[in-house]
Amino acid sequence: MTRPPAPTPRPRHSAPRHSAPRHSSPRHRAPRRITLSRPLLVAGCAALALTVTTPALAGTWTSPGSPTTQTKSLKPPRPHRTLATSTATSTATPTPTATQTASSTGPVVPSTTSTTTPSSTATSSSTTTTAPAPAGGRAADSAGAAAVGTATYAVPAGAVVASPSGDDAAAGTTSAPVRTIARALALAPDGGTVVLRGGSYHETVTISRGVTLQNYPGEAAWLDGTRAVQGWVQDGSAWRVDGWTTRFDASVGFSKGDVDGTSPGWQYLNPAHPMAAHPDQVFVDGSQLRQVASRSAVVAGTFFLDESTSQLYIGTDPSGRDVRATTLAKALNVRASGTTIRGIGVRRYAPSIWQIGAVTVEQPQVRLEQVRIEDSATIGLGVIASDVVIDHTSVLRAGLLGVHAATADRIRVVSSRFDGNNWEQFNSAPVSGGMKAGRSRGVTVLDSSISDNLGHGYWSDVSVYDTKILNSNLDNNTATGVFLEISARGTVANNLIMGNGAEGIKVNNISTVDIYNNTVVRNARPINIVQDSRTPANTSYGDDYRYPNDPEMTWLVGPVTVRNNVIGLPNGNANCVLCVEDYTHTRTAAQMGVTSNGNVFNRASATTPGWLTVWSRGAEAVNPYVFGTLGAFQSGTGQDASSLDYDGSVVVSTTGALTGTAQGQAGSVAAPLPSSIATLIGQPAGAEHLGVWGR
Repeated sequence: MTRPPAPTPRPRHSAPRHSAPRHSSPRHRAPRRITLSRPLLVAGCAALALTVTTPALAGTWTSPGSPTTQTKSLKPPRPHRTLATSTATSTATPTPTATQTASSTGPVVPSTTSTTTPSSTATSSSTTTTAPAPAGGRAADSAGAAAVGTATYAVPAGAVVASPSGDDAAAGTTSAPVRTIARALALAPDGGTVVLRGGSYHETVTISRGVTLQNYPGEAAWLDGTRAVQGWVQDGSAWRVDGWTTRFDASVGFSKGDVDGTSPGWQYLNPAHPMAAHPDQVFVDGSQLRQVASRSAVVAGTFFLDESTSQLYIGTDPSGRDVRATTLAKALNVRASGTTIRGIGVRRYAPSIWQIGAVTVEQPQVRLEQVRIEDSATIGLGVIASDVVIDHTSVLRAGLLGVHAATADRIRVVSSRFDGNNWEQFNSAPVSGGMKAGRSRGVTVLDSSISDNLGHGYWSDVSVYDTKILNSNLDNNTATGVFLEISARGTVANNLIMGNGAEGIKVNNISTVDIYNNTVVRNARPINIVQDSRTPANTSYGDDYRYPNDPEMTWLVGPVTVRNNVIGLPNGNANCVLCVEDYTHTRTAAQMGVTSNGNVFNRASATTPGWLTVWSRGAEAVNPYVFGTLGAFQSGTGQDASSLDYDGSVVVSTTGALTGTAQGQAGSVAAPLPSSIATLIGQPAGAEHLGVWGR
């Protein structure tokens, strides 16, 4: 048995901190042993809670003890359809005098030899406008599985065929299909193919030989965890069915029997949604009802299971409607290397959190292609093996998390869509959202969409080595778009990261990160690079146990290269655009190896936010430097020497397109694209381009 990591302290996401991180009080509990036979990822780090705390956006520091508090909506934010016309303000950060010195009570704008805006800086307009969106697109825009039933894979000779109208005593041919997938798998040889005729298969399947499981050409085959529920009687303002004996485990954590934490950042459950970890599910005409905790709370759109009497109540009139309830926890356990699953759908299963998914991939060299996994009670897909490919696959509306990956070395997510997850509205920490990976090496997400999740979009956490997020869209998640944490090596390139509730990109205790040609707008802090006190040596979970004492897994930020990005237009939870901090007050941004150039900064006005950049001073002082303008930042640090800033005019459309005027300056602004990055994102080496391609 292996020990999963416990949730980790995490500093406040929305503002610079110059004391201990928010969760620096002793909050580590001893890791527990899991009950499955494979190592799993448990929530590694405490993430953002439902209350977002930000200091006032001003030229003086707001102490951590006197924040401005804003309550964060649980609904995923949508990108702005229009930006209201408004008069741009001329208010700017006062230019310090040449005699200004560092202060221990507030951030410092360092003395500069010139306060003149460089010639490359765009002229501010008097109004805020919306840039037009050009024609074009990105592969990520159409990522995900096609509709179930549209795949047309050929049926090979010797394939075993199943049909819901078949007979398990039959031969398993096209003319005499078996009825269940389980029987078809029993008949199929290693390397064989099982073909599913259209219809629903209500079963839990374990694949123990390397086979291909696919749909019959043009037919919609679903594994469905529900059964029809009939015999409803009206009971006051609700409807009741008796004798409902299906039970699921509601443990709150990655070990059976876990109970929820009690400290902020350790709690899975949002108090407003206390039934989230209960896997029971009811659907009326395909629409999911929400579970409530008592009979008295039942209203339209909700249900209640009285386990003491085995009575199931719903608040929606079932008359003449298709009412279905989940009776199975798992759909597929893939326990054979060389398995391919393609062209099918999986819906409405009810795994407990510790079961890590309605579909679990537990052996290496497995491929999922054109698969849809929908409406799983907690986690949609769990991958705990190496060399797995997830291609044109959609994981939608999982109750907690779309995709869980642990010890999933060289996992490749290609042209896939993980959207609308955390439907049950768990807290963002310690785990929720689109995809979370831990203790894995070589994680690649390419040409994919991870959007509209209640939580982080993509999250690497706990000793993930070599994360690559490429050519993807990570939009409208309620937390961070891309979160790389306590890990080593990451590449974030050519991604559209827009409309997220927290940071666009957060780099936290991870070494060697390249951030190239992303468009990161309408988030909180667009790019947030932070160091806190955690190291593998001072935590209870530390290294990937398979690679102990990895010399690269230091959990120290840097070097970080920031090039050719379009960043800005932050939401009200941001006080800076490019933010670099060391909460341990040990290293300056330069000592971390953070370098930035060739970028476009965009603010609707010079005071939204008032700080363009925050720049660590390390051991020199508790508080960092802050710079209100690009000119001051250039003069004070030498960074972003060729970059542009637009204050007072919006140069990024609601779809993430940069105006032609701004893009036309790429030749004098952008850094030539290195061949190493060009190869990853499929663009020519040496290209000079600003932000993402395809907008």
